[in-house]
Amino acid sequence: MSEKKLRSEALIYHAKPQPGKIKIIPSKSYSTQRDLALAYSPGVAEPCLEIAKNIDDVYKYTSKGNLVAIISNGTAVLGLGDIGPEASKPVMEGKSLLFKIFADIDGIDIELDTTDVDKFVETVKIIAPTFGGINLEDIKAPEAFEIERRLKEELDIPVMHDDQHGTAIISSAALLNALVVTNKKIEDVRIVISGAGAAAVSCTRLYKAFGTKAENIVMCDSKGVIHKGRENLSPEKLEFATERNIETLAEAMKDADVFIGLSIADIVSPKMLKSMAKDPIVFALANPDPEISYELAIKTRKDIIMATGRSDHPNQVNNVLGFPFIFRGALDVRATKINEEMKMAAVVALAELTKQTVPEQVNIAYSETRLTFGKDYIIPKPFDPRLISEIPPAIAKAAMESGVAKEPIKDWAKYREKLLRRSGSDNKLVRLVHERAKRNPKKIVFAEADHLDVLKAAQIVHEEGIAIPILLGNVEIIEELMKEIGFKGDVVIIDPKSDESLETRDRYAKKYWEATKRDGVTLYGAKTNLRERNYYGAMMVNEKDADGMISGYSRAYPTVIKPIFEVIGRAKGVKRAATVNIMNTEKGPLFLADTSINIDPTAEVLAEIALMTSNLAKAFGFDPVIAMLSYANFGSSSHPNAKKVAKAVEILHTNHPDLVIDGEIQTDFALNMELHQSQFPFSKLAGKKVNGFVFPNLESANITYKLLKELNGADSIGPIMLGLKKPVHVLQLGADVDEMVNMASVAVIDAQEREKRKRKKI
Repeated sequence: MSEKKLRSEALIYHAKPQPGKIKIIPSKSYSTQRDLALAYSPGVAEPCLEIAKNIDDVYKYTSKGNLVAIISNGTAVLGLGDIGPEASKPVMEGKSLLFKIFADIDGIDIELDTTDVDKFVETVKIIAPTFGGINLEDIKAPEAFEIERRLKEELDIPVMHDDQHGTAIISSAALLNALVVTNKKIEDVRIVISGAGAAAVSCTRLYKAFGTKAENIVMCDSKGVIHKGRENLSPEKLEFATERNIETLAEAMKDADVFIGLSIADIVSPKMLKSMAKDPIVFALANPDPEISYELAIKTRKDIIMATGRSDHPNQVNNVLGFPFIFRGALDVRATKINEEMKMAAVVALAELTKQTVPEQVNIAYSETRLTFGKDYIIPKPFDPRLISEIPPAIAKAAMESGVAKEPIKDWAKYREKLLRRSGSDNKLVRLVHERAKRNPKKIVFAEADHLDVLKAAQIVHEEGIAIPILLGNVEIIEELMKEIGFKGDVVIIDPKSDESLETRDRYAKKYWEATKRDGVTLYGAKTNLRERNYYGAMMVNEKDADGMISGYSRAYPTVIKPIFEVIGRAKGVKRAATVNIMNTEKGPLFLADTSINIDPTAEVLAEIALMTSNLAKAFGFDPVIAMLSYANFGSSSHPNAKKVAKAVEILHTNHPDLVIDGEIQTDFALNMELHQSQFPFSKLAGKKVNGFVFPNLESANITYKLLKELNGADSIGPIMLGLKKPVHVLQLGADVDEMVNMASVAVIDAQEREKRKRKKI
């Protein structure tokens, strides 16, 4: 994406449809006068009186225990520098967003208009009763050290300056694992730190806590090596001043085992890299451009272990692996502070998690056959679903063992279950889908590219590297619209009706006619059909001139699906095609079938739909747990509609006994694990979290997914076409831009999966 385009998109994103990235929503019912009387006067007096008698009851009756303040004065923002409190607000709102989506913590950003340490500290102390924790952000050194130190001493809630400790924790975990891979000991390695700001100081202190010796550390700032002979050093720099008689970074790098970059881009040369010891560990963490590029580093040294702050290379040192989960654990035991023991526990937990077997969901997201501990995997991926259930318990235990937990956890199994439930409300699946598509983008036909929204979707997938779009439609209109929205790049545009397409169109028509001539299609009819985009696009996919296709934005579903069935057809062994919508809900991703095609499926068709839905869930890295829905529960009705579902279940249990699938069952019993367990303990679904739903007919499936989408704001990916020979997917009429981007991503993943299966057969 060009800098101009990025700027435009970022400004629109923050301004529309309403300014900012966060909002406050009620957590209690407010629909009746009784509700309001309980929420405010006179009912609100009761919790107030209870808290007045016992101040700790504020955690029982208010949101304090799950509320973190993200506080900054905007003096050291992201790399933008001292831009002031107002200009820093978008960053702090972004931090609130990350707290919520990764750890279900409510964050409120507070920007303070002061650079005076005393005023800053006093202000935070005054407002602290509101919050369960304080996350300090983007405050310049050395003031940041003093502010954090005083607040930790003077407040009885967790306080952490993430710029310091977040990078320290994540890089320490990566360093411990890199040392294991290279068979080196932390007490022996020589470490060079480039940078002397808050993050560098905190990193170095934490490395020392894990065993790095002071005499083996060299820290550099913009003036060169920080050594004892330099004058006017701050207390923090003096703490790490070396006794060695060296002046430059190049001198420091000679025979060093580890380089930690927390400075600026391109200050490490290949010559410096070559001067390092055998099996060098290089963390070039300057963002967005590291101290030495990943490509240049691995080209220069084959024995290197390389980490950056970027997501497009292995070993991303990303603070989001730390702060949400550290605060989650601290809040859950009502810790009075985040101490060294808790930070070290986070390091160890992250390091150990990396060595465990990686869930298939993560492998799929990163297009890996199997991520395994080694030089290209020394730190977990940000999309790893285990982070929420592994890191907070480690923090909570450390808080309890170090004596700073006021509300110890007694049942760890229940705590982990609670953590997993918290992780279900975010949009991880969409991010996973996009990231997976980016790993191996495919050529996707956009059959209606002369519609503005379709073109916008094509632009996003092109600029984000999700897919390689092929645009069908009137060339002049498309080019004019591209100019209007700033869509640049080498993109194929085809008008199936144009003279330029005649040769290809005739070739496609003959192929199409050969396949359908015994179904009443004439050669003339085939040529006429191939002037239409859906026929032309489908033939592009058939003839391997494209890998996949999406269509349906501007026409009714039946109109679009007809040429798809005629040209592409069903896969071998599939009696009926079907569709699934994946809904991102508070209970996590739910796979709903069949939402678009089969009006009144038979028991046999329902069984086939369920099997295809199960396979789709597996393809996305989920273990399918599928409920066959009905208005009845397990034989409670003898009506044919209920019996049909029961028969489908019988077919599945007989032919696929390993599938976790059952019914007929009502939706509430399927969703409510406790209710299900108590009433139907014999069911295969008992005690399990259902993530797939097969509906008895099209009406119920289509109505349900659209209700979820419109009433609950649940994001939808779909309808995903199942059972076709090729990756072709049909949109709902009037789909929005995000839905089309998601469907293009699905088409790419569909093509990737088919390619993978083909390679396995070979």
